Amino acid sequence: MNRKRICALLLTAVMAIMQIPPAGTGMAACAGTAGAETGGELSGQAAAADSPADLHLSAPSAVLMEASTGQVIYENNGDEKRSPASITKIMTLILIFDALESGKIQMTDSVTTSAYAKSMGGSQVFLEEGEVQTVETLIKCIVVASGNDASVAMAEYIAGSESEFVRMMNERAKGLGMTSTNFEDCCGLTDSPTHVTSARDVAVMSRELINRYPQIHNYATIWMENITHVTAQGSKEFGLANTNKLLKMNNNFQVTGLKTGSTSLAKYCVSATAQKDGVRLIAVIMGAPDYKARFADAQTLLNYGYANCRLYEDSQPPELPRAAVDGGVVDDVELTYGGTFSYLSLSGEDLSAVEREIKLDEALPAPVEQGQKAGILEYRLGENMIGHIDIVTKEAVAKAGYRDYLKRLAEAWRL
Repeated sequence: MNRKRICALLLTAVMAIMQIPPAGTGMAACAGTAGAETGGELSGQAAAADSPADLHLSAPSAVLMEASTGQVIYENNGDEKRSPASITKIMTLILIFDALESGKIQMTDSVTTSAYAKSMGGSQVFLEEGEVQTVETLIKCIVVASGNDASVAMAEYIAGSESEFVRMMNERAKGLGMTSTNFEDCCGLTDSPTHVTSARDVAVMSRELINRYPQIHNYATIWMENITHVTAQGSKEFGLANTNKLLKMNNNFQVTGLKTGSTSLAKYCVSATAQKDGVRLIAVIMGAPDYKARFADAQTLLNYGYANCRLYEDSQPPELPRAAVDGGVVDDVELTYGGTFSYLSLSGEDLSAVEREIKLDEALPAPVEQGQKAGILEYRLGENMIGHIDIVTKEAVAKAGYRDYLKRLAEAWRL
């Protein structure tokens, strides 16, 4: 058979192939997303634990959450709407760090105190009208000393007015799924009965702050520090003292933050963050009867959590092969993971026995989208699947056209 006849037969075959849809094209492609932090529907869930005995908390509302998975370990009236006092400032800090991350503001920016910011009562750092401080100094004033004046100064600097900043706070809260929350100021000074949140929502926004902006711990663990007031009357030092006394209490875990609050309506509140053996916990106490009770309750929650929690985090998932592509301009595509996996055990399981298995779909029909789901990495503990993360395509692959087939034919002929 001569070359011309071979070429003609090959070309006929190519044209026939192009008229027949590739296997699987009648099925909808499974579209994936970039993946959440834990990725997959069962990922990051906790093994069920027995209901805890009465922890004898004095506060009427409390939540204990694990920070990596977001799993609630303990709650009592976790969705009850209550006045938050200065733990409102957790959301204020989220928006400040959002603005820093976006480049809208810089740590070294100079912020001028308005007459309105100066007029704030309650906990304050005694900023004077016209006084200039850097963004970083004001962050310290908010986190360490719970300065209402510093909070309003930053709100005005970022949004132009406190009211616009509060609108942004509520929008951010909605995006986090904080369904029990409504903010009316940026510092929690108001005793308005409609300025409310819940212990669960406080845990959610605390988790967002420490996970997205872990540098907050650098400020939240400052015990004492001086700032300098420079005004028309001259220069003077002012000492900031941390309102979170858990930092100096005798604990068997490391306290890393986060925020306290108290008003006559809210009573005594705290969102306390801590870490031990790689486990990060958030303990939220709302409505404690006195100053010491909120810290004692938070300590009780954290002790309970560290006595019962074990965390598995897969920091090194297995390497992935390339996935075959049917009818594409290339024959395969690189894969990646659509998220990370964490599993919280509350029942004493041996987490060293967790097994992993890659499960890939068969060849993907072109066109293939970037981020398209191509399989899962499954996690098992004994007979139980404890979760999975999606495996997705790292890039898109176009469907091969007539010219692509001719190009391949020419390349094959040269071989």
